[in-house]
Amino acid sequence: MRTLVISGGTDGMGRALARTYLERGDTVAVIGRDRSKALPGAVFIPADLSLISENRRVIAEINAELPAVDALVLCARYFRTHRFVTAEGLEGTFALDYLSRFLLSHGLTAPRLVVNVSGPGQPTGLIRWHDLMLERGYDGMAAQFQAGKANDLLGVAFAARHGSRTRYVLMHPGGVSTSVAGEYDAATAAHVEALKKHGLPVEEGIKPIVARIDDPPAEPLSAFMRERRIALDPGSFDPAAAERLHELTLKMIGSAGGDRVSYPL
Repeated sequence: MRTLVISGGTDGMGRALARTYLERGDTVAVIGRDRSKALPGAVFIPADLSLISENRRVIAEINAELPAVDALVLCARYFRTHRFVTAEGLEGTFALDYLSRFLLSHGLTAPRLVVNVSGPGQPTGLIRWHDLMLERGYDGMAAQFQAGKANDLLGVAFAARHGSRTRYVLMHPGGVSTSVAGEYDAATAAHVEALKKHGLPVEEGIKPIVARIDDPPAEPLSAFMRERRIALDPGSFDPAAAERLHELTLKMIGSAGGDRVSYPL
């Protein structure tokens, strides 16, 4: 029997993944905001993962109660047409879609596998190095793309530090008809509905993720567009850019979340 932790595990693909492994008899902990959506049999951990303080609490709880995690699956995401700033002063998409994944990836005690469901392979130029909080000219799609690229670089920096003990998989699931949680203007909402209409059913969409959890690649870092491998070329997975973002992230966490993180990064 295995132990899995799934962020965003109460909706969409995260919920479907949780159901799959619960039905196999595995221990599944789901992190989410709405207890009423938790599947029977799952360990539910309530949290607003856009907050650094909440991530720290969740990490401490998991490390105390579930110290041997076989797979950490990162699915939490929320789209915003308009810029939102968290109570800790961070742009909401960057905080939830990237910072929480950074904290959970590095914070759990030696997970055997991390599967980051993001959207790997985009050019490094999507990072706004001098405006990570998108204070100038915010756009919802630009925020999503920046967070996705930041997760690519997270994988590179993580593998450089922890590749001997944890395999890191970046996964693009393709178009999947999920709830696509978010706050949309009318034009974006219509576009989302069209995407949902033509997307794969959730149970089909999770199959490549299940395959990677069940049979992880041997390499410290790998990336997939559904079943197809994505080459880890330097243009998209630049080690120098990864280190730059890693250091900026440590400073951001320290200034927004209080004390410097206490676990190895």
